[in-house]
Amino acid sequence: MAYVADTPTPPPTAEELRRRVPGWGADLDPADRPAVPRERFAPEETGAHWEFPERQEEKAPRERSIEHAFLTPVFGTAQPLHGVSGAVRRYAYRRFSEARAAHWLMLMLADRLDVAGAAARSVLSGRPDLPLRETGALAELQEGAGADRLRTRRVDQRHAWVDPLLVAGPWIAGGALLAVGAARIVRARRR
Repeated sequence: MAYVADTPTPPPTAEELRRRVPGWGADLDPADRPAVPRERFAPEETGAHWEFPERQEEKAPRERSIEHAFLTPVFGTAQPLHGVSGAVRRYAYRRFSEARAAHWLMLMLADRLDVAGAAARSVLSGRPDLPLRETGALAELQEGAGADRLRTRRVDQRHAWVDPLLVAGPWIAGGALLAVGAARIVRARRR
């Protein structure tokens, strides 16, 4: 609404709306609302038979926030903590409140450690990841996909130049570190 010098007209009252719009306010009376049984506490009608739900058995120690006295009654067990990333996560939960940035930064560090560990496992398994194929970088070179990028007004054109660096950069840096480490080992053995 534009700002004008005149006083704006007040919104219509409930009675005016009821007269003008058929069915307006039909659910104002709680007796007419379909969700009302859910809105009030009536265990005899809902079948709730407990004050606090039965707790799930904790077979392995779980990370828990320092703000809470105990875990929720039901919790996930699909991804148990493991390795260095698990130790970082445990430390983040044991040491820092969830309201602190350090807590979340440590959890993000643990995620990055998981990614690095997965990449290392894929290389050591003999079936390394193929970053160019998995990111779709090769598809950009086939069937005119790269030309389509230049002919359109895509939002991501501004940062498209840095995408290859972000995708290939960690792999190049990792390869360079391995080459430097291997060269040092070879030099040390020759002495």
